[in-house]
Amino acid sequence: MTSRAVLIENVSLLGEEDGTLFLSDGLLADPASAPDDAVRIDGSGLVALPGLVDLHTHLREPGREDAETIESGSRSAARGGFAAVFAMANTTPVADTAGVVEQVWSRGREVGLVDVFPVGAVTVGLGGTQLSEMGAMAMSRAHVRVFSDDGKCVHDPVIMRRALEYAKTFDGVIAQHAQDPRLTDGAQMHEGVVSAQLGLAGWPAVAEESIIARDVLLAGHVGSRLHVCHVSTAGSVDIIRWAKSRGINVTAEVMPHHLLLTDESVRGYDPRFKVNPPLRTQADVDAVRAGLADGTIDIVATDHAPHPDEDKDCEWGAAAMGMIGLETALGIVQKTMVDTGLLTWAHVAQKMSSTPARIGRVDAQHGRPLTKGEPATVTLVDPALAWTVDPTKTASRSNNSPFGGIELPGRAVATFLRGAPTYLDDRFEGLFA
Repeated sequence: MTSRAVLIENVSLLGEEDGTLFLSDGLLADPASAPDDAVRIDGSGLVALPGLVDLHTHLREPGREDAETIESGSRSAARGGFAAVFAMANTTPVADTAGVVEQVWSRGREVGLVDVFPVGAVTVGLGGTQLSEMGAMAMSRAHVRVFSDDGKCVHDPVIMRRALEYAKTFDGVIAQHAQDPRLTDGAQMHEGVVSAQLGLAGWPAVAEESIIARDVLLAGHVGSRLHVCHVSTAGSVDIIRWAKSRGINVTAEVMPHHLLLTDESVRGYDPRFKVNPPLRTQADVDAVRAGLADGTIDIVATDHAPHPDEDKDCEWGAAAMGMIGLETALGIVQKTMVDTGLLTWAHVAQKMSSTPARIGRVDAQHGRPLTKGEPATVTLVDPALAWTVDPTKTASRSNNSPFGGIELPGRAVATFLRGAPTYLDDRFEGLFA
């Protein structure tokens, strides 16, 4: 849909005071200047947030369009309240050259439902042995500032140091998938009581924590920016908290599934619960929630990882790791963090919009305040809307969600990207007909 003058009245701004938002010509404008023919939305009971930003999304295109495309992933993101997503580099071919990231960036612009920012690979082919063309990707039209071999760890400390030094020259950030491959060879789930009872090879917490400890020291040594992907253990939270206390420039993210689910979910051997890093213990869940609340963990990202049915509808050992999450993320954050009193909606705006935009260096256009003159990129949330997750009704091409049948509170009901509605639930669609 194209941008139209829209007046959103009686809406709770960041969950605090009620106000009115006027979306005009792609910007937020003075409500007093709204014309009589502006589309009027009654925002009573709704919360207005700046459009959400996901720093960690897998869109699979190019190469695995059977699982997801930039168009289907963008549609799913908009339905989840997102206005921008960072598309991870583990595509086919890998996004390790300026040509590939420009292809992803251009396709995102063509679709136009969310801003798609490509993440560049740290190493050629995600092989971990040779640095990619990070400088060329940074200078390309895609203006890449986030680099990650996500799905694989940059395990060699020399390569990691060089990557941190290289990225520093253009204010880039290395987003590390913290997993020591020697400690997780053949691992199937979190190493603990449940893995022992189920007879599945364990994935120890130290495999994550040891890489984070090494990398924060490297980042501190070279004075570069480090971002830790999908933090999942209590020990990881402690290490990141220590690093920040030392002034090391590290940021971190947690995934919605690590805020809600534990390794107990694996008892049924349902591959939908197979994810990397694995679901951990309740003590770990409590720790990452506390870390998100106190600012040790900076943001929530989805790690939306779509897979075709054949990659999940199989025995546990053969199943692919990962789960979709763009459309359930906001509801899980409300359930685990807002409704429990750990975060306010203003905090959610920081954790899911302004801070990921800043880390990704797109904060000139995303995560902006809901004030006059700023981009009209807005998400409307109905916190009272209880809904039951049905993975078959997602906009994604894949349905590998572990949350099917779970009731969640709150959902995005409208998403606007620079004034243009990219998602509207049934209550609003008729207004824009």
